[in-house]
Amino acid sequence: MSRTPVAIAPAAPAAPAAPTTDAPSPRTAVQGVADGLLRLLDGLAYSSALAAGIGAALSLVASRVLGAPDPVRWATLTAAGAFCVYTIDRLRDVTRDRATSPRRTAFVARHRERLVVGLALAASAGGIALVEAPGRVLGLCAVVGALGLLHRRLKHVPAAKTLYVSAAWTAACVGIPWLSVGVGARGGAVVAVLLPTLVANLIASNLRDGEAQLLRAHPGRVLDLARGAAGLGVAAALFGPSPVPALAWIPVAQLGALVGFRAEERYGHVAVDGALFVGAVASWLQLGLV
Repeated sequence: MSRTPVAIAPAAPAAPAAPTTDAPSPRTAVQGVADGLLRLLDGLAYSSALAAGIGAALSLVASRVLGAPDPVRWATLTAAGAFCVYTIDRLRDVTRDRATSPRRTAFVARHRERLVVGLALAASAGGIALVEAPGRVLGLCAVVGALGLLHRRLKHVPAAKTLYVSAAWTAACVGIPWLSVGVGARGGAVVAVLLPTLVANLIASNLRDGEAQLLRAHPGRVLDLARGAAGLGVAAALFGPSPVPALAWIPVAQLGALVGFRAEERYGHVAVDGALFVGAVASWLQLGLV
């Protein structure tokens, strides 16, 4: 049986494969850098490292203004104390903190073992800094430390958290170098700058997490109160004796964070608290410490 030949058309040439590359697009690369930076900032804030940095920076500028000896020693002591107090509180109060600071609480739960190691190292550094410290400094540290250990029980009392935490921070950052050098007029001027600034910070923190807030139904008034406290810090710095005006950067930075305030966990921990560190660094530079 004969077969009819069938013409077979030549196959069309295959289209060239699209070039592939593993290099990310510029937009993806920028987003990756931004995400990495946010994770770094979150880690610094949630691990209490930012609190330690704020304590060290504020102590250094206070020591410089007061002419206190051993400024690095007092900065180390303040940083170690801040890290220990905040880390202990966050490790002990995980259950209640989930409602007010879920991101931070999740971070603490993931890195619990590392935080315990950091706690031991900070406690050791603080203990070394206390060796041969004057008795009046030891007494002040005992009072501040006791307040820190009671923080878990006191922080939910209306208005108390703002008052005792800001007072404890002022005592540690200003009181320790002040006591090491003796009573002087500039010590009061430094307190007049930092205390209202720290009050402003605590008011904003309470507004964000809803803890110990007397005027929960009026957040705008609370925020105005915080901004007013920061403004008092600016005025106290500008009208203070030399070199106190250099401290104005601290309340100015805090006021800037409050102007754009958002009641978000990351903004509160990174922007509101971080403003204290940024302002202290700016004051440090103006005072000629580097």
